[in-house]
Amino acid sequence: MPSDQRRLAELADHDAFINRHNGPSSNDVAVMLDSLGMESLTHLIERTIPQDIRLNRELALAEPRGEAETLDYLARLAAQNRVVKNYIGQGYYDTHVPAVIQRNVLENPGWYTAYTPYQPEISQGRLEGLLNFQQVVMDLTGMELANASLLDEATAAAEAMALCKRANKKSRSNAFFVADDVFPQTLDVVRTRAENFGFTLIVKPADTVAEHDVFGALLQYPGNSGEILDLGPVLKSARDSGIMTCVATDLLALVMLKEPGALGADIAIGSSQRFGVPMGFGGPHAAFFATSDKLKRSIPGRIIGVSKDSRGKVALRMAMQTREQHIRREKATSNICTAQALLANMAGFYATYHGAAGLKKIAERTHRLTTVLAEGLKQSGIQLVHDTWFDTLRLTQVDARQIHGRAMTHDLNLRYFDNGDVGLSLDETTTSHDLATLFDVLVGEEHALSVAVLDEAIAHKGESGIPTNCQRESLFLQHPTFQRYRSETEMLRYLKRLENKDLSLTHAMIPLGSCTMKLNATSEMIPVSWPAFSRIHPFAPRDQVAGYHQMIEELAAFLVEITGYDHISMQPNSGAQGEYAGLVAIRRYQAAQGESHRNVCLIPSSAHGTNPASAAMVQMTVVVVECDHNGNIDLQDLRNKAEQHSQNLSAIMLTYPSTHGVFEAHVREACDIVHANGGQVYIDGANMNAQVGLTRPGDFGGDVSHLNLHKTFCIPHGGGGPGMGPIGVKKHLLPFVSNHVVTPIEGVSEDSGAVSAAAFGSASILPISWAYIKMMGARGLREATQLAILNANYIAKRLEPHYPVLYKGNNGTVAHECIIDIRPLKSRSGISEEDIAKRLMDYGFHAPTMSFPVPGTLMIEPTESESLYEIDRFCDAMISIREEISAVENGQWSLDDNPLVNAPHTQADLTDVEWCHPYTREVAAFPSEATKEGKYWPAVNRVDNVLGDRQLICSCPGIEEYRN
Repeated sequence: MPSDQRRLAELADHDAFINRHNGPSSNDVAVMLDSLGMESLTHLIERTIPQDIRLNRELALAEPRGEAETLDYLARLAAQNRVVKNYIGQGYYDTHVPAVIQRNVLENPGWYTAYTPYQPEISQGRLEGLLNFQQVVMDLTGMELANASLLDEATAAAEAMALCKRANKKSRSNAFFVADDVFPQTLDVVRTRAENFGFTLIVKPADTVAEHDVFGALLQYPGNSGEILDLGPVLKSARDSGIMTCVATDLLALVMLKEPGALGADIAIGSSQRFGVPMGFGGPHAAFFATSDKLKRSIPGRIIGVSKDSRGKVALRMAMQTREQHIRREKATSNICTAQALLANMAGFYATYHGAAGLKKIAERTHRLTTVLAEGLKQSGIQLVHDTWFDTLRLTQVDARQIHGRAMTHDLNLRYFDNGDVGLSLDETTTSHDLATLFDVLVGEEHALSVAVLDEAIAHKGESGIPTNCQRESLFLQHPTFQRYRSETEMLRYLKRLENKDLSLTHAMIPLGSCTMKLNATSEMIPVSWPAFSRIHPFAPRDQVAGYHQMIEELAAFLVEITGYDHISMQPNSGAQGEYAGLVAIRRYQAAQGESHRNVCLIPSSAHGTNPASAAMVQMTVVVVECDHNGNIDLQDLRNKAEQHSQNLSAIMLTYPSTHGVFEAHVREACDIVHANGGQVYIDGANMNAQVGLTRPGDFGGDVSHLNLHKTFCIPHGGGGPGMGPIGVKKHLLPFVSNHVVTPIEGVSEDSGAVSAAAFGSASILPISWAYIKMMGARGLREATQLAILNANYIAKRLEPHYPVLYKGNNGTVAHECIIDIRPLKSRSGISEEDIAKRLMDYGFHAPTMSFPVPGTLMIEPTESESLYEIDRFCDAMISIREEISAVENGQWSLDDNPLVNAPHTQADLTDVEWCHPYTREVAAFPSEATKEGKYWPAVNRVDNVLGDRQLICSCPGIEEYRN
């Protein structure tokens, strides 16, 4: 190599990103190892991970790449995607993302690095944003209650079907009706869910619903081809026949259409994507789910409700936040564990920024242009399938091939039906110039149509594609929040006020066990906003998305090597959905082998609640395997139950390392026991951050695993979503992973229905994980895992003199997380794990995971991204809190008046004229030196959970409430 090239190579510091992602410096590592009495990281790993499952080689990945080099390469991939004008529609539409929202929410780590708002006192900003979203959905759908988002429209429809079944006590039917004009991808996902629930689907025209004996019905409004059917009589006939109804609809259309609630629907669902969220090749997008008030105890997902804090101030929280799967477990009908909080906030802010008048302007303009287009086509002799529309037209008896050729010449995508019809959907980005181009494409360039002339004629005649009896009459978005923020200045300040109420990774480590709140590096996040990724329709032709496919294939190859599996399915767009997809693949495989009778799923007692819930969703019978006093699976109990159910054993669901934070020594033996009895092994990927580069689930017995890309592979949590949960499978399961009816996937059986609305789930966030792996390389990934384990063991060592560490491996080490036991302290002092969690807020920290997997404990996971400085700061806070508990124990402070039970403390507390507590204001709000240097203030005092559940209020309170 010439000397100048050698010099440039030396300057290209490929280790720079590794050193930025991994928090501990070499000196930090030495200090922590010394405290543990370990000679090296290798020594620590040898004592932590069983020898028989260790990967005794480096992963076969390329050397780490620098940030600039990685972004340059990814930009070249993105350039292979063609950003064209899309009129495909079908539930996905181009939209203008308001710049103030893009810069200050989507691209702002203060919003995207926050955790799910289980601790409401430090989550009031995103809770208010989600409450706004709920209010928007309730107003536009005319329903009494809405949740804070689901994953996508198709899975929301599947959840609606499940709700209808469990809520309709009048019907004994096992059949569900789907109108034949429902989006095909929605029908695909509903069909998959119905098959695994044992439901029969009846797909017929919407107006025939009452002719069938069904427990529920799904209708589309407007329909797949754009038709606006008056659903009032249809819904009434269904209701009279004892059928519950769900209407899949469109928020922008509902600005002008009569709302489903007024028409008599029980449930309304859809996607909020076109409210300022890019198409992103399929996601992430926030689905909405709204119901009547009588169904509030059955609604899936999360609901943001209004309560009060200990000072009587209005405070928001997740209402009924003990999720269904943790209460009902194997009896659950939903395994939902996440939502699309970041995207729901964006959609809610879009509506807040535009207000009712702005939304009307967008909707009316979109409809007006569609009407102009329809009139021009009719004047040109082109036949439309329907004489009603909002934004979508379907042309029939046309030369689709000729139209396609002209469309490609003009760089635009239309929708082509199997029977030769052509469809198109307009959106808020459509202009009059675009309309002129569409006339050229659809009619031919020799036409004499004028957009301006047609528009004037339509205005004169007052024409509309919306039937009179389907036109909206009610007002919406009348709350002051939706009236105030019209200027960018006001909107900017509103977003900043909300951001300041929340604690995120921009403030401090978030030490949640099993949630892996690690660095979401800026270089990983930047490509998400690139138009070549964000403005791509999920159903764009394959030759327009070569860059996306190459990036996805490369990421899949990375994950295959990391996991030891043979194939990765990218479709599931959450961890819980990955669990479901993996179990569906197992059941399909076993059915193909003539073993559909295998329906028993073994699940350890320590498992996440989503595990038994997912098993229930595929009609498995859950058999619980006990754990011993050390938290390990009881191998004898496993062997007994596997042998007892060997004729019907379908699978076991393991989490590794265990939910107790330990590398169980006999995991390979556990897998062998299940295989010997005819079952498949599902390994939950929640704790994959402790395995990457050190061991691989596909090597020690796994047949399938889901991967939480929003945990191990750096996609941010977004305040409660987005997420991605792709699954790795062994080759025998490959034909049985999810396919997609609109964009079929090579190598997968045509009969393997979808689990998500888009073929690659939330594809626009996959570049984050791709870039993380690319910049870390094999060595960086291994070091990250080693440091995650080191950090956790250091915390356990520092805290053990003060709090009992509940579980350890055979050699006295923990995995990447540790559990400290609060129960002995609570029995002596009366101070609970919740009191400690709230007191940590005064120290500027989010709480660890409370009471999971063991009630009365705290589970702590530091990740590899935290430095020794930050870890010590957290440990110092925990030790200081232990000293405060001692002050309660020895009577210095009473149990009903001390800094822990009164926590968190707010600025309002410190400004009280009288201070009546036995501790000082300084102890209350500035308990450490770090808090004196930079203080994060909780927005409210401790929130009343019981009040919030008892008096469920899920709409925006009046502005006067905030003044109290």
